[in-house]
Amino acid sequence: MVETGAVVLVAALAVGWWVGLRPSNDRDWRADVARLATAQVHGDRVAVRNVRNFRYRTVDDFDERWEERSYDLSRLDGLDIFFIDWGPRLYNHTILSWSFADGQRIAISVEVRKRRDQGYSAWKAFFRQYELVYVAADERDVIKLRTNYRREQVYLYRVTTSRGAARSLLLAYLDAMNEIAIRPLWYNALVANCTTVIRQRVIHAGGRLPFSWRYFANAYLPPLLYRRGLLDRSRPFEELKAMGHINERALQVAEGDDFSKRIREGLPMPPLA
Repeated sequence: MVETGAVVLVAALAVGWWVGLRPSNDRDWRADVARLATAQVHGDRVAVRNVRNFRYRTVDDFDERWEERSYDLSRLDGLDIFFIDWGPRLYNHTILSWSFADGQRIAISVEVRKRRDQGYSAWKAFFRQYELVYVAADERDVIKLRTNYRREQVYLYRVTTSRGAARSLLLAYLDAMNEIAIRPLWYNALVANCTTVIRQRVIHAGGRLPFSWRYFANAYLPPLLYRRGLLDRSRPFEELKAMGHINERALQVAEGDDFSKRIREGLPMPPLA
């Protein structure tokens, strides 16, 4: 009986400690997540602060560049999704990217916000050890980092949706970015990660994404999106996936070239409906 009581007490203390943990925006962050992106929206005009546009020599050697960029929502003309295979078989990292008729793009990546003294642990990511961050970035930063320096396998797909839905989703992301700047959130590898957040934001924006276990094992998500008509269906999925594997093209982009344009060469890029 005494041993059982001790076990219950220890468990209660552990649960109390865990529940009492509070996320914060005030920590000694790593350089790549040191600043939070925020946005101001005035009609069709959007100004986003702290858009990351680093220049990398290696994964850990880079020049920091944080920029303020303006976008015209009336010129929104595309929405793409990247799936990044970085190691684990069951899940990928996902990044959404909106494109505009003037050639601009804004990529938004939902990530773990790590302190300078932290590494990443998939196990710890379930237990309130990392804050969540929306990284707004230039594709030459957030995508090229993965293709050219981390050498992760990156797949690009155009999302087949309407201009109104793409706009609403972007605004939902910007709202979430502003909210995080005021009230930080914990990252959770199961329910608050790079892919579950996409589904949450789609629903918040008035869209529908029926539930599937593939949101948790998201390496298997692209075929589901294809079957539901959310990716281009002008060719078989395996052919579409092979075309969308952008690593070779990314490695061939010269420094002065348009990185985003080059990695999309030859891909089906239907305009927003």
